[in-house]
Amino acid sequence: MRHHKHIERSIGEYIAARYRRAIEVGIGDNPDAARVIAAAGALALCTEIRPGIWHEGLVVVADDIFEPDTRLYAGADLIYAVRPGVEMVPPLIALASRLNCDLLIYHLGHEVYEDGGEIVDTGPVILHCYHRRAP
Repeated sequence: MRHHKHIERSIGEYIAARYRRAIEVGIGDNPDAARVIAAAGALALCTEIRPGIWHEGLVVVADDIFEPDTRLYAGADLIYAVRPGVEMVPPLIALASRLNCDLLIYHLGHEVYEDGGEIVDTGPVILHCYHRRAP
């Protein structure tokens, strides 16, 4: 478990250094990446399909990525997910494309979607970029 927290903090540090308005999809019970990003002032909010998820100091709203409320994501320069189910990747790609923002995913083990997108080697962790915002 401790190793996973290091991974999430590393993800948060990478995102916090590069983005201004990030949104985490599927925060669940793992707020470590979001906390790092929020501390840097770069976290807009987090979403979770299960209502009632609460993490002190973070804005968490209920939303279903398969039928997202796009108003929640307006103005994001990044959507990211930490260990999402592979079935969540296509709707995440569609949402990032619609909003013209980057999409970064940290996969569990070697589980990737299709070709795995662009590999982003942050040093401590490997992220997959499935969509890049157009200039």
